[in-house]
Amino acid sequence: MLIVDAHLDLSMNALEWNRDLTQPVAALNAREAGLTDKPDRGRAVVSLPELRRGNVGLVVATQIARYVAPGNPLPGWHSPAQAWAQTQGQLAWYRAMEAAGEMTQVRDRATLEQHLSQWADDRPRDRKPVGYILSLEGADSLITVEHLALAHRYGLRAVGPAHYGPGRYAQGTDATGGLGPQGRALLREMERLNIILDATHLCDDSFWEALDHFGGPVWASHNNCRALVPHNRQYSDEQLRALAARGAVMGAALDAWMLVPGWVRGASTPLGMRCNLEVVLDHIDHVCQVTGSAQHVGLGTDLDGAFGREQCPYDLETIADLQQLPDLLARRGYSVPDIEGLLHGNWLRFLRRAWPA
Repeated sequence: MLIVDAHLDLSMNALEWNRDLTQPVAALNAREAGLTDKPDRGRAVVSLPELRRGNVGLVVATQIARYVAPGNPLPGWHSPAQAWAQTQGQLAWYRAMEAAGEMTQVRDRATLEQHLSQWADDRPRDRKPVGYILSLEGADSLITVEHLALAHRYGLRAVGPAHYGPGRYAQGTDATGGLGPQGRALLREMERLNIILDATHLCDDSFWEALDHFGGPVWASHNNCRALVPHNRQYSDEQLRALAARGAVMGAALDAWMLVPGWVRGASTPLGMRCNLEVVLDHIDHVCQVTGSAQHVGLGTDLDGAFGREQCPYDLETIADLQQLPDLLARRGYSVPDIEGLLHGNWLRFLRRAWPA
């Protein structure tokens, strides 16, 4: 079954982790044997061949570069211009993947339908380019609001105004506060350009203000449920209902600390915490129950988003193992139309509504 994954940090892995994503996952991990500079070295689960093997034919792929002001302990760039330059390097990598026939950019209704048609043809999957929709995770790298139009011209189609901590346009995970004038100006420009608002990572104050000030399409690319794992990074039931009322789709993330309560970074293990793909379905079930249907949730795995097998479901060795989900969902009583919706249909319906023919 075709899978759409609404959040993968592919260019970050290529440029900052120095992973050649055209190679099999086993080759990536073998080359990282003995490296200790990052906790997920040798534990990657994502590469372009594995996406094809798992029939993950369309992804939302990020640019990401955080600006950190003096005194901010988070990792990041010391000026917006440096952050912008980093995103341009990431863009260059996506362009190189397109030139090599490894990926193809999806930027409107026409290119979406063309890609879906090509992905469904009779060619072997290992010869098909993975489709990607370009998203910006955290808007700090936009030197000015006017830079958004430049980014839209090269294909940027979704923006999450904040990431972790305080941001230039909004406040993110573990922060508090609203958007401010710059954030509201960013939302106005996003609405003018028909850029999707990714509500992921917005702190509660910024979340509610963003919904009040933005009239365009909204999704949440990679979020789970606060009722199951209490943390401000997760969505409350009230937020889930508000997103559903806007026609949003939320992508279930596969980061273990967001799946099971009590996770201790660097100490807990997926097996020890009984974190498997069934736990992912618990979050999907919860969204369905709170929103009243199976139409407002899909997948936004965030796999290899600065974590690897040490912090994802223990029954997933590579992203291709997402193909276990249809059987797991069927065992829980989901109908075939609902399973198709959860794996790809809900995201495609959202995009077709956001991008008129």
